[in-house]
Amino acid sequence: MPLASSFGKNKYLITLRDSFAMIMPLLIIGSMFTLVANFPIPAWIAFLKGTTVGDYTLSSLIAIPASCTVSLMALFIAFNIGYNFSEHIGITDRASSGIVSLASWLILMPQITEFTPDGSDEVYEVASLPLSWIGAKGVFIAIVVGFLATRLFASIIKKDWTIKMPEGVPPTVSRAFSALIPMAITFGVVWVVCILFILTPWGNAFAFVYSLLQAPLTSLGGTVWAQTIIYLFAHLLWFFGIHGTNITDSVYMPVLMSLSAENQAALAAGQPLPNIINYQFETLFATFGGAGSTLSLLIAAAMVCHSKRIKELAKLSLGPCIFEINEPVIFGLPIVLNPVMFVPFLLVPTINILTTYAVMAAGIVPLCNGVMLPWTTPPIISGFLVSGWQGSIWQIVLIAIGTFIYMPFIKALDKQYLKEEAEAAENKGSSDANLDSIDLDSIKL
Repeated sequence: MPLASSFGKNKYLITLRDSFAMIMPLLIIGSMFTLVANFPIPAWIAFLKGTTVGDYTLSSLIAIPASCTVSLMALFIAFNIGYNFSEHIGITDRASSGIVSLASWLILMPQITEFTPDGSDEVYEVASLPLSWIGAKGVFIAIVVGFLATRLFASIIKKDWTIKMPEGVPPTVSRAFSALIPMAITFGVVWVVCILFILTPWGNAFAFVYSLLQAPLTSLGGTVWAQTIIYLFAHLLWFFGIHGTNITDSVYMPVLMSLSAENQAALAAGQPLPNIINYQFETLFATFGGAGSTLSLLIAAAMVCHSKRIKELAKLSLGPCIFEINEPVIFGLPIVLNPVMFVPFLLVPTINILTTYAVMAAGIVPLCNGVMLPWTTPPIISGFLVSGWQGSIWQIVLIAIGTFIYMPFIKALDKQYLKEEAEAAENKGSSDANLDSIDLDSIKL
């Protein structure tokens, strides 16, 4: 409990969680356009590529919204980190903090893109912002720079090194001048850091952070063992009534989102998908119906349970559970602190992760394409959209396996509840009989 509480209150983790949550609508919308442009029907893809509007194909036009959302993910994160972090360190001008974070990130970014024309071996350097760093590869440095630059900006403000405007000046103008000196000092420090990195073997801060931090973390986080351990920890927290995935996602989400963005970029470019583990793998194949894969639990309950408590709970919970909302089951069955349900609650997601990784690694089920879907997307539909018909079939198989795993445990719990209901009915009958035996006429007032 103390560990979970410290995670839940940590200002850095909260900032990460909120920053990624803010861009989720953008990623989902952009992913929908990527999905339309790459829908797994050959005739549809051929139609999009063969139909032109002016000098553009329909396929390239449909890709524009994705290029302006998913492909610019790090750009939005760079602003969001400063904007959200300022709230936790006592800075009221959140917009200026976001601008400081974003501009500092851009100052450190290399301003040149290498370009080799078709049919030529000569490499040209074009003055531009490299799109590769604005996408998934730039996420981690956006996080690091966002925290550091915003912290420096805040410390200068707290030293009161600001320009104070007289009363009567519009608040917007006053805030702008108040942020002028802290911004200038922050940008100056970041510029000096940029020059220092130019003198290193890496050439820029982006290459340094990517090679020393992001690449190793994504490589480690992209393993099936990392996914399994993190999910076991999340479900252990859930068992004690703590929202485990909220805690683990605050740390693991940047890794998963980067892996998904790489897959989506490969999909749009018609290249092989590089990552088995990604955000879609976790959300769409590890569990069904929420933590513990409780959709399987409800199906098992409907098949074997007879107690009124479980039957009524299953009826009420099935609808929300299809859309990944399972708090009624977690706290109503309950699963929390219920030793009977502890083993299957941890076992089913673990089996889902290990077996899904195996079938994807073997090529039986296509890898998740990186398309961001709303987390409430029901199974079978979600499987088809990210892994084709094979993904839908595999989701059905996993739900069935989970149902059979849950069955003996929910049956044992059902017997316990049936016994309790019988005892309660017997006690109620005894109470009614005692009341009926009372001779009200013999009572003297």
